[in-house]
Amino acid sequence: MALQTIINIVIMLIFIAGLFYMQKKHISFSKRVFTALGVGVLFGLALQYIYGAKSEVLKTSLDWFGIVGNGYVKFLQMIVMPLVFVSILSAFTKMKLSKNFGKIGVLVIAILIGTTAVAAAIGIATTATFKLEAIQIEAGDLETSRGEALEQRLGDIQHMTMPQKIVELLPSNPFADLTGARATSTIAVVIFAAFLGFAFLGVKRKKPEQADLFEKFVEMFYTIIMRVVTIVLRITPYGVLALMTKVTATSDYEGILKLGKFVVASYVALAIMFIVHMLLLAFSGLNPITYVRKIFPVLVFAFTSRTSAGALPLNVKTQTDKLGVPDGIANFSGSLGLSIGQNGCAGIYPAMLAVMIAPTVGIDPLSFSFIAQLIVIVAISSFGVAGVGGGATFAALLVLSSMNLPVALAGLLISVEPLIDMGRTALNVSGSMTAGVLTSKAVKELDTTVYAERGGQPIEA
Repeated sequence: MALQTIINIVIMLIFIAGLFYMQKKHISFSKRVFTALGVGVLFGLALQYIYGAKSEVLKTSLDWFGIVGNGYVKFLQMIVMPLVFVSILSAFTKMKLSKNFGKIGVLVIAILIGTTAVAAAIGIATTATFKLEAIQIEAGDLETSRGEALEQRLGDIQHMTMPQKIVELLPSNPFADLTGARATSTIAVVIFAAFLGFAFLGVKRKKPEQADLFEKFVEMFYTIIMRVVTIVLRITPYGVLALMTKVTATSDYEGILKLGKFVVASYVALAIMFIVHMLLLAFSGLNPITYVRKIFPVLVFAFTSRTSAGALPLNVKTQTDKLGVPDGIANFSGSLGLSIGQNGCAGIYPAMLAVMIAPTVGIDPLSFSFIAQLIVIVAISSFGVAGVGGGATFAALLVLSSMNLPVALAGLLISVEPLIDMGRTALNVSGSMTAGVLTSKAVKELDTTVYAERGGQPIEA
């Protein structure tokens, strides 16, 4: 191992020790996360400036840093399925979902898909305002190969009908889905847990003794899982530090500058959609500033990690402890938000691509018929995309192919994809949390006292 690599590792350990010292001094969770974010940005920039983005020293150093960053993400992914399963089931045993299950499900899905349609409209308007077109972007070897890969990938999914995509959401082997074997495993686990919950309610009426025993077992399992969640979330600042260091150390800043106009337009669209989330909360009678302040650590993690699934435990914990959302609704909105109605990945991104690419085949992207068709297809695909793997790439493939637009041109943005994906992921997570809060408010189960509290319960309690 090179001396420079050892020095880099030692510096990272010093930063980690500093975060640990802040924890021992009982400095707030949010301040530690923000500190980790800032230090990670500066450290990553310094590493790229000193060694270069493709140097062997940097690659080896980041590999070691990955023990903290990637290890943290894996721990989060480890508890996603158990958390979703036991939380939904516990909501039934505690009689929190049994009465309003249908209404809650409809509201959550309607909010997720409705906000995605709004996100598509914002993406269209932003692209038109910035006058973005695919022909403005030069295609190098990397972009060309990426486009060819997208065309090949499309062949695997374009023949699936909407009914087939919906059927794909249903659980056929719940034990396999608990391992995350499919892209739709999370939703399948939610459905399976709901089936068990309704079965429990039936048993409770006919054989209350056995139902009571099952209820105690679920409560015990729920308590243990939530303790595991708390333990894992305590290392969030360390994970953010390592992840942000990697992001800034490996970013292609030359490519970002070349496609700066698209990057700026994307973040403008993401910011506008986030403001829409705040306005929806304000219209429902809730303080949006309180919402932003309490969810910011979750958004920071989603931004740095680029994983909505990995953010689920922090998402749910924040909804319940900070925003006053019941466990069942928090898990329902968080779980469904992983694959349905992702405002950033399935809303803004494919809509922007469609408007950029349309002129290359002689289509006016600002015609009413094109815009109306695009918004409808984006909204529908944001539900169906879960059946074919989820994510921005699949969403873009589905929308572009449905609009008869060339999908290969989506590969032109590969150099800035990681940077844009960070913002998209944060918006996706905000969308699922907004759905949870609004649904709780609509069914009158939101604890407004917890929501209004300045701090709420500490994450690491």
